[in-house]
Amino acid sequence: WYYESFGPSKNIVDDYPDIKGYELLNKQAEKVVPGSDGLIFLPYLSGERTPHADPYARGVFFGLSYLHTQDHFVRSIMEGVAFSQLDCLSLMRQVGIASDKVVLFGGGAKSRVWRQIISDVFSTKIVTLNIEEGPAYGAALLAGVGCGIYGSIEEAVDRTIKEVSQTNPIGENVKKYKNLYEIYESLYEDLKGDFEKLHAIQ
Repeated sequence: WYYESFGPSKNIVDDYPDIKGYELLNKQAEKVVPGSDGLIFLPYLSGERTPHADPYARGVFFGLSYLHTQDHFVRSIMEGVAFSQLDCLSLMRQVGIASDKVVLFGGGAKSRVWRQIISDVFSTKIVTLNIEEGPAYGAALLAGVGCGIYGSIEEAVDRTIKEVSQTNPIGENVKKYKNLYEIYESLYEDLKGDFEKLHAIQ
């Protein structure tokens, strides 16, 4: 959404003429300190499902000041998405589903800065694999087990899937994100009624 609507800043394009696409946004995010100098993003651009089943919820930038630049907006979006994923992970942890690592795949997993943000927000090791399309690859492995190519799901995974990167949380960042996440959590409850009012007048 951000890339298609606003794109990378002109400054970053000028600074990195050989870099294209989303990698330019990564360069912008890297220029900003963890926590985006207090700019918090609620990523509810089309409502929210988990943990808030709310079709009226909408995106919000909170804490905006004259200090913030386009680079801050980019990093804040990455952090806000990580916070929303922590909402889901927290539900799993509450029911006893825990792991010493989280596996990322897909387009966002290619971003080193985003992997670090997620690791710090989750306070958990993040790993990436030698595959990019998890669901399709998983379906192919299941078909392989069904056809007898692999003796079991475990064998299929062991023979084909490998970790290719690890990202570990940075203690100082973990503390900062913990404090910001508390604010992030409270913002939805504070704004819930206003989301509904806004919908009613659109």
